Amino acid sequence: MTTNRLVKGPGMLLVWLYGVMSVGAVSRSAYQIATEFDRAPLAYGLSAVAAVVYVFITYTLVRGGETARKAALVCCAAELVGVLTVGTWTVLDPAAFPDTTVWSKFGYGYIFIPVLLPVTGMLWLRRSRQVAAAV
Repeated sequence: MTTNRLVKGPGMLLVWLYGVMSVGAVSRSAYQIATEFDRAPLAYGLSAVAAVVYVFITYTLVRGGETARKAALVCCAAELVGVLTVGTWTVLDPAAFPDTTVWSKFGYGYIFIPVLLPVTGMLWLRRSRQVAAAV
């Protein structure tokens, strides 16, 4: 029952977007690490971190429950900090990143979804808690 609350309506779209970002980030980072790691280890390592975060958030949203909701909320906040940190870093010191990451320039290569997704996720997770508390 709690699971349905997290993946119902807008929550389903959120799960879908996190799933797409998971596939994109995992495949991109796996390919880059396997074939070109020496070229930009920092960028490719950060893309792998982003992939793990996306997969974990997708899993917790699908799993549902209060513990999963709290874990997803913490991960969304950490994701936002990562996107803002890496985004700022790539704008201020582009030479540090010979290749882009998922979070470069605040997710520019992904239509800014990486910077919008954690904010949307945190809002949805807060709302889902309020709805659960009201029931």
